[in-house]
Amino acid sequence: MRLATFNVLHGRSLDDGEVERERFAAAVAGLDADVLGMQEVDRSQARSGHLDLTALAAEASGAVAHRFAPALIGTPGEAYRRLAHDEDGVDEPSFGVSLISRWPVRSWHVTRLAGAPVRAPIMAAGPPRGNGLVPAGRFMWLHDEPRVVLAAVIEGPDGPFTVASTHLSFVPAWNAGQLRLAIRALRRLPSPRVLLGDLNMPARAAALVSGWRPLARVATYPAWQPRVQLDHVLLDRRGGARWSAEGAAETPLVPFSDHRPLVVEMTAGPPPRRPGTNAR
Repeated sequence: MRLATFNVLHGRSLDDGEVERERFAAAVAGLDADVLGMQEVDRSQARSGHLDLTALAAEASGAVAHRFAPALIGTPGEAYRRLAHDEDGVDEPSFGVSLISRWPVRSWHVTRLAGAPVRAPIMAAGPPRGNGLVPAGRFMWLHDEPRVVLAAVIEGPDGPFTVASTHLSFVPAWNAGQLRLAIRALRRLPSPRVLLGDLNMPARAAALVSGWRPLARVATYPAWQPRVQLDHVLLDRRGGARWSAEGAAETPLVPFSDHRPLVVEMTAGPPPRRPGTNAR
């Protein structure tokens, strides 16, 4: 079973600034993920050609189930509003996270997280030679936005399991609180449980805050020269003892986004014994 998480930057290439349907579909298909969590996903946005990126990814993956959960209605960084309810703004431009599955989904679950109430500085990272699309090498003061956790209870080949996709705040400490709320919500759903997403924190912090086990420790950001891991696949230690990762995680370079996707091959068998240990 292949699990993947990918902050897609609404499909935008940092080389030409464009969002191309065929380029996006080919990159998603190349991940060959059985379950894919995406973040920074557009639906019906002019900047991404009014595409439904979730539906496009589902078609490219050969998925049987998919869902998009908007974090906000409108365009981030411009004009937007919070959702009044989960079905709000269906016919309006929106931005959020999604899940795509090659296996049937029993149920969907949405948890909404408030954004930080203060502006915070972030360092913009741009391609080495610069291209005018990313203001590289300077701090920007940004307002935080609402966040969302989208979870699915999936009928997998070895039984049901829970998987979720989220994109947490870039504000330190605030994202830790959001992660704890996400974990609390997911613990109400069947195990094994996996969280996919851009958590805006390194692996050690994600593990300490969540109490869950990172299935990969590899840099994913920035895409052109990864130096830090912001994107994670976390496994709940409760009920997840029979699950383990096989081999090295994959972080392929794709022709769009400022993040690399993170792909983890999973097995439902017992975790391998360390050399020299005895079975009990």
